[in-house]
Amino acid sequence: MTEQITKGIKISIETEFEGTFYKDNSIHYAFSYEISIENQSSEIAQLIARKWNIMEALNDNEIVIGEGVVGEQPILIPGERHTYKSGCVLKSPFGAMKGNYLMLNPSNSKQFKVTIPTFKLSASFAQN
Repeated sequence: MTEQITKGIKISIETEFEGTFYKDNSIHYAFSYEISIENQSSEIAQLIARKWNIMEALNDNEIVIGEGVVGEQPILIPGERHTYKSGCVLKSPFGAMKGNYLMLNPSNSKQFKVTIPTFKLSASFAQN
């Protein structure tokens, strides 16, 4: 498990290799990840946007920017946790992801970024 706390928001990540498939005459590697966002601060925080940097072992990088996570913009009161699952597909058996969430404190309308720490994606059969 990968974890990091930024401004009282704890991010915990677990990953899993889901398998391979062929598309456009090449093999692709599917990964899932579960992210838990826990508000350990004393303020309410709403996740309003995300930015991902998806890095592949073959030096391909992809930036993904969007609103919320899996169609939601959760509001976390102090002590509350939001967990979601998502995934990505790589063209190589190894890669990593990192990024940040843009959060909003509704009580004062201030925005702040929370770091999503770098986490590895690796196909189980390719590990030694």
